[in-house]
Amino acid sequence: MSSAESTVIEADKQVQTRHLPGDLAMWCFILAELLAFLLLLGSMAFARGHWSEMFSAGIATLHPEAGLVNTLILLTGSYFAANAVKRTAAGDQRALSRGFVLAALCGLAYVAIKITEYGILFGDGYNLRTDTFYFFYFFTTFFHMAHVLIGMAILLVVAQRSRAGHYANQEKVRMAGESAASYWHMVDLVWLVLFPLLYVLP
Repeated sequence: MSSAESTVIEADKQVQTRHLPGDLAMWCFILAELLAFLLLLGSMAFARGHWSEMFSAGIATLHPEAGLVNTLILLTGSYFAANAVKRTAAGDQRALSRGFVLAALCGLAYVAIKITEYGILFGDGYNLRTDTFYFFYFFTTFFHMAHVLIGMAILLVVAQRSRAGHYANQEKVRMAGESAASYWHMVDLVWLVLFPLLYVLP
């Protein structure tokens, strides 16, 4: 067999071994969630185009430092989740439970900061009914925070089941870990879009 044929066969094997991370059902769920966020962000962009001064004034009352810290926290959580999946694939049986718990703790820190930020804004007299900007701010960020909580629950359930040995084999562990991590990365991705839209762009 020639070296060229060997290269082609090796490349074909690599293509065949590639797969969608996690379970297909989870990806259908993720795509549905992304569609909901897309519709929400599209509505917010439409409102921003019509009431640009209102949105600029509202953004000036927010706390970009809190938004930045939460961005770093979610990115850290995604690192823990991705690293846990990678180490599990390499044979570390305890990596999934450890990494997912750490990622969930990052989510808890995010929620704590977000609730504190809500408390400050409520104390300053802002709420959903203040104007269109605050309606979109509170509704969108609360909707996202609900997904952070869902992501935390998924991570912790998979971590607990992995630790308890509920998965029949390593392939089941891999599928569960990749599915949970993929959902968490979706939550992170949405925040990376929300942060500049709500805290940075004037």
